[in-house]
Amino acid sequence: MNEAHLHITLNHVPIIGSILGVLILAGGMFFKSRDTIRTALLILIMSAIVAIPTYLTGEAAEETVEHMEGMSHNLIHEHEEKAELYIWLIVGMGVLSAISFFADLKQMSIRKTLFIATIVLGMISIFIARQVGTSGGEINHPEIRDGFVAEEEHD
Repeated sequence: MNEAHLHITLNHVPIIGSILGVLILAGGMFFKSRDTIRTALLILIMSAIVAIPTYLTGEAAEETVEHMEGMSHNLIHEHEEKAELYIWLIVGMGVLSAISFFADLKQMSIRKTLFIATIVLGMISIFIARQVGTSGGEINHPEIRDGFVAEEEHD
C-alpha cells in the first residue's frame, strides 16, 4: 500500500466520524446521557487523530497522481487548499473535544458550554469536510464535477 492508497483509505474516517460524533453528542445532550456524550467526544477525538495522517499523506498522494494522464493541477490545488483549512478545524475540534471530555470527567460547570462549542465547531468542520471530500473526489471522478455531461453511446 503506497501513501496515495493510504490517503484514499483514511480520508473517509474523519468526515464520517465527525458527522457521527456531532450527531451523537447532540443526542447525548438532549437525552442527558453522560455515557453517550463521552462516547461522542471520543469519536470526535479519534476523528481528529485520523485526520492527521490523512493530511500528511496528501502530499505523497499528489506526487503519485499529478503526472497521470487526465489529472487537473487546478483540482488538486483546490483540494489541497481546502484540506489545509480543514486540518486546522478538525484538530481544533479534537482538542476542544478532549477539553470537553476532561471537563465532564471533573464535573466542571463549564462543560455544557464546551459541549455546545464542540457541536458548533464540529458543524463548521463538517461543512468544510464536505468541500474537501468533494474536491478530492473530483480529481479522479469527473462525473461528480459541476457541468459534467456524459458522452452518449453511439451504435
